[in-house]
Amino acid sequence: MASASPADAVRTIKTYTVTPRPNPQAPRQIHLSAWDVPLLSVHYNQKGLLFAYPPDISLEQIIQRLRSSLEEALFHFYPASGRLRVLTCEGGGVTCHVEVGIDGEGAEFVHAVADGIGIADVVAADGQDLPQFLKDFFPLDLAVNFDGCTNPLLAVQVTELIDGVFIGLTFNHVIIDGTSFWHFFNAWAEIARCQAAGKEVVLSQPPVHDRWFIEGYGEPPIRLPYSSPAQFVVRFSPPPLLSDRMFHFSRESLVNLKERANQECGKGTISTFQALSALMWRCITRARRLTFEQKTSWLMSIQNRTRLQPPLSPNYFGNSFSTVSTTTTAGELLDNNLGWAAWLVHQIISNHTDSAIRNIVHKYMENSYVVNIRTIDIIHSVMMGSSPRFDVYGCNFGWGKALAVRSGSSNKFDGKLMAFPGWNGDGSIDLEVCLLPEYMAVLEKDEEFLAVVSAPIEFGVLLGTSGKKV
Repeated sequence: MASASPADAVRTIKTYTVTPRPNPQAPRQIHLSAWDVPLLSVHYNQKGLLFAYPPDISLEQIIQRLRSSLEEALFHFYPASGRLRVLTCEGGGVTCHVEVGIDGEGAEFVHAVADGIGIADVVAADGQDLPQFLKDFFPLDLAVNFDGCTNPLLAVQVTELIDGVFIGLTFNHVIIDGTSFWHFFNAWAEIARCQAAGKEVVLSQPPVHDRWFIEGYGEPPIRLPYSSPAQFVVRFSPPPLLSDRMFHFSRESLVNLKERANQECGKGTISTFQALSALMWRCITRARRLTFEQKTSWLMSIQNRTRLQPPLSPNYFGNSFSTVSTTTTAGELLDNNLGWAAWLVHQIISNHTDSAIRNIVHKYMENSYVVNIRTIDIIHSVMMGSSPRFDVYGCNFGWGKALAVRSGSSNKFDGKLMAFPGWNGDGSIDLEVCLLPEYMAVLEKDEEFLAVVSAPIEFGVLLGTSGKKV
């Protein structure tokens, strides 16, 4: 294992600014939608991929290829190379938009090295918290200033390991959700493969940049009821001692869990993801030892693209999701069975229809606001983010499949879960779980949880299947 401490493990070698060539189709301004504006004060979205070190190219070549392909990616995804502008309006209120094509703007690209750290250290052993140094694999100096600017909206860090490379992306949440995040990551990788092969870059899934605005509310921009950004730009700090672990659920285990949930529910419509959600809600609530009367909620991010009528393009680049929830008492949740809890989760998902989405947007337009995570009712609740449907392991830059996906330190709190597709692509799921240490200790001894969670994929299998020598 690595001997370097988190404080001195990662060193910056060089920082670049990657700017795309001018895009004549890019507007000078992109107004933020009712799905974007609420996220002005939410932490950046941080996800990254771990790769075995390619044997046939040097680190210098990797850096050059990634910079060149990022330049081309920014040409196509031009909002990512812009900057956020928050303006105080005459007569009161604040408006926001992304400025595109400003001279000198672009994306920050950091080349770093993690001294003494290898792939095995990043993956972490079963039953151990993810290493603290992971937070240093992402550029973290992108804070919203009270003058209303962020510069840039995207930052990339490529970190050298002893035997591998970690590529971390930090994206301002006002311009992307999880769907758009992995759309961009995959497009960047596709461009890198094309350039390495000497092929013309023609994206298989070009982004759609037209922002969706609900009819009947006039022209954008959306006006917020604040007199300055200082009134809504708030930074949330997670608990200093937060246990953060990855758990693997095999396809076979999930099939059995889904079957159990449907048998107990008697409805026959519970999905695998709904069954897993119900399981985690129950097990975490039990680990917290809540009293019978204490309320607990299940919250989850749910995308709107396919639920709108007519649907948005799957390549819609921006935010298009809502947070839905259901609440019960701890006693009801645990006295009833898994199928009962799964049906609660199923209902909030099935009820998220076109009319429900439009109603949410209507209400927002009538009373606009910026989300403050400090005021969200997350006490005694569990919140699921990310999705096992995201094409995480399709991000192939030309040197093979990633070994693991990892997140940064942003947007984490007690009860936050993030779901990712399993590495072997057979319908398995990897779940990142953030809990206070005392709750994590109880969860890992919970009989219902232990009956479903699976052993992680062996480290040797990851390296062997990647086809890379390390």
